[in-house]
Amino acid sequence: MFRYRRTTLILPALALALALALTACGRLTVMPPPDGDPVVLKPAELATTWTDADGGTLTLKQDGTFIADKVCVAVGWYDSLAWSGTGTWEQGANKEQSFLGVTFDAAHPETGEREPDSYAALRQGKVLKLWAAIGDPDNDYPNCVLTSPAS
Repeated sequence: MFRYRRTTLILPALALALALALTACGRLTVMPPPDGDPVVLKPAELATTWTDADGGTLTLKQDGTFIADKVCVAVGWYDSLAWSGTGTWEQGANKEQSFLGVTFDAAHPETGEREPDSYAALRQGKVLKLWAAIGDPDNDYPNCVLTSPAS
């Protein structure tokens, strides 16, 4: 019975020490991407209105311009920034996935940036997603995710 009590006290102490050590070393992984499979999109599939979780919109036009209304963007180590304005967009891709780069006509008032991090394309069933990781990867900031129904 004496051995049982000693084990009962040691195991929680070891678990606590391990948890503190992992916390002190920082996060072991970055936030995973949202659910969905990488997808290559045609420009016509991108040219639509994309919506984020807070109701911000990014309307991509066929002529390579866009209008943003309080849309989430990722800029370096900053938390999610809502950005409104106009600008131009370009599509890039590798064999598996499309990427969307946007350039705003005016710099963001907080960062001075005109080009936030690019969005990567995913498909989850009938939903298309554009996403970018936000902020310091050691924190649990939610990803910036824009959605649009698939064609």
